[in-house]
Amino acid sequence: MGGDGELVRGREAAGRLAWADAYAALSLADQSSSLAAEDLELLATAAYLLGRVEDCLRALQRAQQLHAEADESRRAARCAFWLAFHLGSAGELAQAGGWLARANRLLEHEPPDCAERGLLLLSLAVQHILAGDNAAAQELSARAAGIGRHAGDPDLVALALHVQGRALVRLGRVGEAMAAFDEAMVAVVAGELSPVVVGTVYCSMLEGCQEVLEWRRAREWTEALMAWCGKQPDMVTFSGRCLVHRAEVLHLNGAWPESVEEARRAGERLAHAADSWATGGAFYRQAEVYRVLGDFTAAEDAYQQASRWGLEPQPGLALLRLAEGRTDAAQAASRRLVAETTDRLGRAKLLPAQVEIMLAVGDLQAARDAAGELTEIAERYDTLALRAVADHARGAVLLAEGDARAAVVALRGASAAWRELEAPYEAARVRVLVGLGCRALGTRRQRPWSWRRPGPCSPSSARHPTSRGWRHSPIGRPPGRRTG
Repeated sequence: MGGDGELVRGREAAGRLAWADAYAALSLADQSSSLAAEDLELLATAAYLLGRVEDCLRALQRAQQLHAEADESRRAARCAFWLAFHLGSAGELAQAGGWLARANRLLEHEPPDCAERGLLLLSLAVQHILAGDNAAAQELSARAAGIGRHAGDPDLVALALHVQGRALVRLGRVGEAMAAFDEAMVAVVAGELSPVVVGTVYCSMLEGCQEVLEWRRAREWTEALMAWCGKQPDMVTFSGRCLVHRAEVLHLNGAWPESVEEARRAGERLAHAADSWATGGAFYRQAEVYRVLGDFTAAEDAYQQASRWGLEPQPGLALLRLAEGRTDAAQAASRRLVAETTDRLGRAKLLPAQVEIMLAVGDLQAARDAAGELTEIAERYDTLALRAVADHARGAVLLAEGDARAAVVALRGASAAWRELEAPYEAARVRVLVGLGCRALGTRRQRPWSWRRPGPCSPSSARHPTSRGWRHSPIGRPPGRRTG
């Protein structure tokens, strides 16, 4: 087939999301007769989604040059923006900055409300997030969204909304952040966005939800992402991350064997992709499941693999050391991590382990301080799972201090929240502490569906045993087993 035939075949394959066929056909067409700028952009998209980042960058550079030579400043600037985006994601910050400078120069004589200027505002917003100035990031991304609406550019609007949502999360304005995410997802579901933007918005939105443990939204949108990835079996770049997110949801829901399998599949798909974060995340998720299953050798190996891919394998590795009885190593790692981490949401992921480890070594003051800070964070960001984590930590500290009545009240709140989130393992861990609290009070625990007058050990807010939360909670069963 000649170059024109391969070009037609490549465009058709891209239209049906068959990225491997699109890449092969467009590459052949390019060898026969150099592609036009628009087709080079399509080749770059196919290469990126297949995990061939270097090929993507080469095609985008050529497209950018052709647009510039044709005095198509906006199209050239847009290519420069995506070059900066991909290079920045790969950690090549100097090169990314150079392409952003070129994009700015190309737009010197363009109107201030063109869509490409909105894209550059987003680059500034991301830089502000990285620098910790989330208020400035929120303002810039809101301006970019306004430009996108005025210009009729749905890609720009969706990208701006997801950046705005990430900034709002960090500002503690979680309700507004979720509204921004949901608005961006409307465009995703409606099929209004280009494939790279769809994947970017999906993954960023899920990471934003996970920052504040907004598990209900994360579960819902992970399933939607799985469906989108399922339509593109050749795709690597976002499908690997999708499997990591799904593994996290399965882990929370108590489906541990399935979680390990999804994380393993993610690692395999990402083996040849330039996405070290996701590859490290896949190994970390495997390690977390192995740890709670008691397979410490497999957990150790997976944590080491996560570390090799540049991911800090904590706090899971510290909890593994605690489970192994190596309390000195556990508390040293936990203290170091908490001391080094200044970001509130980052600390929220470390403090539960800090409480557990400090209680194990008998440092009640350190455990009390960690639980208190966790409660403050939960009050600021106010999601159900964060409140559950904070109540669990506070109840464990109160129980260790001998205040069993207050402990049971706090733990009861955590138990109800975990049941609502359908997190059976977390619910079971809390119920063990509730039982210890009731024993300390000398109270015989009533069955959770008792209609008698509730006391500190009778959960008035518990679900009826036929509700979904109770039917799917393998409380009292060996780790890793589930009910139907």
